[in-house]
Amino acid sequence: MRVLVLGGSGNVGKLVLQQLLERGAEVRAIVRTPESLPSTISSNPKLSIIKASLLHLSVDELASHLKDCDVVISTLGHNMSYGSVPAIGVWLNPRDLVVKATQMVCDAINKLQPVSPIRFILLCTVGVSNPDGSDRHVRNGFENTMVSLMTAILPPYTDSVRSADYISKQVGTDNNFIEWTVVRPDGFIDGEISEYRILDSIQHAFYEADKITKANIAHFMCELVENAKTWEEWKYKMPIIIDTNQPGKK
Repeated sequence: MRVLVLGGSGNVGKLVLQQLLERGAEVRAIVRTPESLPSTISSNPKLSIIKASLLHLSVDELASHLKDCDVVISTLGHNMSYGSVPAIGVWLNPRDLVVKATQMVCDAINKLQPVSPIRFILLCTVGVSNPDGSDRHVRNGFENTMVSLMTAILPPYTDSVRSADYISKQVGTDNNFIEWTVVRPDGFIDGEISEYRILDSIQHAFYEADKITKANIAHFMCELVENAKTWEEWKYKMPIIIDTNQPGKK
């Protein structure tokens, strides 16, 4: 398998790179600051680093980096801080990083017209409902009000919603060149790989988050790359991922 990773210098992205390389995959990573990668990752001979800002690439340039790849993993997200100032990064540009990157990836794949479909694995969040309406959790009035506020004032949340909507409605399930899965983790925490659960629907209000380690998120994304059965089970779906062990919960 040859995998192109976007967002590889982020918290989850680094773990995805590490675990893919440990599994023996050939990996390409587009990163703005290669020096931010640990030497244990950057020195691996199976990793090719492309120093670039993704949104500054043309679709043709991205397609050239995608050539011969079987999978694209995007762990792109927004920086919550700006320098030493916390939280302000939420409102800084690019506010539509994830949806623009998602559109670019899909445009590049369509331009390549690969013989076999390329898998696109997108990291999202449990706060985003599946646009196909399959989530069984019904939001109450308070949660709907909170979602409306987040949509109005938090660009990263709106970006996540729009990216999931684009994949579901614009790419859909009948594209000859793209297969996709949108991974929706619950509350991110640090920790090692452990037992986790994959659910097919949101189970509760987004502010009652279960926990999932970043290592487990990376592990599941790598399973989607390597395990054909896992891919077939979750293709064209938006799985929720949580740790099996939830401290303080029965």
